[in-house]
Amino acid sequence: MGILNVTPDSFSDGGRWTDADVAVSHALDMVDQGASIIDVGAESTRPGSEPVGAEEEMRRLKPVLERLLPVVDVPVSVDTMKPEVAEMCVSMGVDIVNDVNGLRAPGMAELCSSSGVCAIIMHMSGDMGTVHSSEMDGGFAEDIRGSLRSLTEAAVERGMDRNMIVLDPGIGFGKTAEQNMWILSHSSYFSDGLPVLSASSRKRFLAKMYAGMDRDEASAKAALVAAESGADMVRVHNVAATVEMLRTLSR
Repeated sequence: MGILNVTPDSFSDGGRWTDADVAVSHALDMVDQGASIIDVGAESTRPGSEPVGAEEEMRRLKPVLERLLPVVDVPVSVDTMKPEVAEMCVSMGVDIVNDVNGLRAPGMAELCSSSGVCAIIMHMSGDMGTVHSSEMDGGFAEDIRGSLRSLTEAAVERGMDRNMIVLDPGIGFGKTAEQNMWILSHSSYFSDGLPVLSASSRKRFLAKMYAGMDRDEASAKAALVAAESGADMVRVHNVAATVEMLRTLSR
């Protein structure tokens, strides 16, 4: 899954892809490099980021999606927590809703269900206002798995097809560096019979865990660890470096 941030303030590449034509060119480059999904986001979730209103988020997304969707030949996901934003994107032809809020917003699960799109449910402890200022305790892995199971069942009760759900244990969201590494190397633990997405690319803990590597080399190494431990999908900024690293799985 190649990351396309159309935000001015993303933690790693904010402002680089805010022009719609440049963003689409970058997305197509990622597909050529081996991305099988493009994930478009217009609101940063980095520590210290300011919330973005739905109107502004849609203003950022619409021109990119208008240009991207007719020319890309892989599924496109939208990284959003807001049902109204997801509704606009789905109506334009987006295939996946990638929700760091775990489909908890009223109407989000129902929207995904009625439109027949896939949904990615991510774990975070608390909410966006508190998650980056807290850390989980020693029972974190069981808590994450239990929370993902509860979020999944809640979504199913609201009409979501279980077979259209992917789970993301939320690396970097309220976990210590050591906890993030445990999650990375035990991806299948969080499956519960569903596909697992691992999203560690360019996150701060990698500098500690892979000292001496540049951020994209460390991110590619982390993606390999995740894939080896059972992740079905990896969400990355540098597709080419990750694809090259993942080729070692088939050697």
